[in-house]
Amino acid sequence: MMAVSDAERRSAEDLLRFIDASPSPWHAVTSCRERLEQGGFSPLSERDRWALKAGDRRYVTRDDSSIIAFRVGGGSPAEAGFRIVGAHTDSPGFRVKPAAPHPRGSSTSLGVEVYGGPILATFADRDLLLAGRVMARDGDGLRPHLLRSPRPLVRLPNPAIHLNRGVNSEGLKFDLQEELPLVLGTLRDELPPDQQFRQWLAEQLELDAERIASWELAVTDGQPGAFFGLEEEFLADSQLDNLGSCHAAVEGLLQAESESAFDGVSVIALFDHEEIGSRSFKGADSSFLADTLLRIGEALGIAGTDHQRALAASLILSADMAHAHHPNFARFHDAQHQVDLNGGPVVKVNANQRYATDGGAAATFQLLCEETNVCWQTYVHRNDLPCGSTIGPITAAGLGIRCADVGNAMWSMHSARESAGTRDHWSMIRVLSHFFRRSTLPLD
Repeated sequence: MMAVSDAERRSAEDLLRFIDASPSPWHAVTSCRERLEQGGFSPLSERDRWALKAGDRRYVTRDDSSIIAFRVGGGSPAEAGFRIVGAHTDSPGFRVKPAAPHPRGSSTSLGVEVYGGPILATFADRDLLLAGRVMARDGDGLRPHLLRSPRPLVRLPNPAIHLNRGVNSEGLKFDLQEELPLVLGTLRDELPPDQQFRQWLAEQLELDAERIASWELAVTDGQPGAFFGLEEEFLADSQLDNLGSCHAAVEGLLQAESESAFDGVSVIALFDHEEIGSRSFKGADSSFLADTLLRIGEALGIAGTDHQRALAASLILSADMAHAHHPNFARFHDAQHQVDLNGGPVVKVNANQRYATDGGAAATFQLLCEETNVCWQTYVHRNDLPCGSTIGPITAAGLGIRCADVGNAMWSMHSARESAGTRDHWSMIRVLSHFFRRSTLPLD
């Protein structure tokens, strides 16, 4: 294995900064917007009429936790099509309930719902933050406020082994209703728990507590990202699935700007709610991407069957993290499709279309890797284990666009703290940037 290069190290460090600044989907979209605006992209609103021209760099958000950004090339989308990289901004974990604070013994606990499919035991005994969005009344309207607790605020304490003797043989298990409330503080006689929590929220946002209408708060690990391994060839952080792909998509689009020979429309589409099935008004199974592509075409004078021509000339890369071979759990992997950390981007294949990759899309992505001197790998799930899925099949079927499901390899997917290869992130950015630059693709 080659040593980590300076470029690979810088790219991984930037990824960790991005993740640590993005503890919720709303923060993730804010981080993306800041980077895009620094790169010359400007906002659009779905409520306005759009006027576009060649060279425009724009982005549009839906409910502040899904974002689509695009660059308009010099040609007609009806001929050149769209090149799309899709990913998702959400990660599995806990979400705070509406009537969350309540007394338990001498403590105030915070009720949570399970969001997606987290590895629950990994959230125990960790320094946990609250982060997300608070809606506050503003005159006759409502105004959203981003919130992130400035320090660890809640905890899910383990029972001692003396009380749970079977924990090492049977695993750490939680009753989803009774044993997941998080410790928030000591119960105070002078203030009910719900008022105490609202007062804390108000203080963080510098608002009157009476103005707070609702909240959407995620629970996330408070430990910053870090490198590990003899040569720091590995990295660890929360939300690598799938903020790793979001960061790679944004950077791939930005780095392609100065050298792009592609004259169609380059697009990144980062969706909330993938971890719970994407069926929401802003998820990948919504109209958001289809609406945006249609409106881009209409603003460029493309309508009717020319829009279908544009879709037929398009390709989607669904970027989501992949399962790396685990040295301690080799029984969970297909031995003929071993995927390693720092082995390069992964093409994910499933005959039942849990991944949307077909032969043409797989060969195209492999060519992009070869042309950028990046190694690539192929992942296939074991036949005797149920296979997860991505936004790839949803967007491919909804739009009728060929798709390759790709991603970087990782360990501990859906843990409170996940691991990946330091070298892989720079490789993925190079490939995505080349995807947006290359004048034509083999299937054009």
